[in-house]
Amino acid sequence: MTKTIDSKVKRGTRNIFADLGYADAETHLLKAGLVNRVQEIIRARRLTQTAAAKYLGLSQPDVSRLLSGQFRDVSVERLMRLLNRLGCDVDIVIRDHGKKNAAFETIHLQAG
Repeated sequence: MTKTIDSKVKRGTRNIFADLGYADAETHLLKAGLVNRVQEIIRARRLTQTAAAKYLGLSQPDVSRLLSGQFRDVSVERLMRLLNRLGCDVDIVIRDHGKKNAAFETIHLQAG
């Protein structure tokens, strides 16, 4: 006897966290993007987790948790500070909804 599996594919949104029903999905997506950038820089510089930890002022286990996606308890502000320590400037752009080309305000966080 052959079993038929009824599977339907549903197209997700651009936010996997919203698709999975997470509360505060936009914040999770933002954090994931920031962590991804931290990981890209660490990889590009060929840093070990131990070396990255010293550079970032974290413990190696904290770096490991961060890079493995366990960043729920890490604030957006802390992630931005980590990017600053890695030599990145972080800009926050504020504009009205749906107005991509409208005038906007930028908040710039410089490495320092």
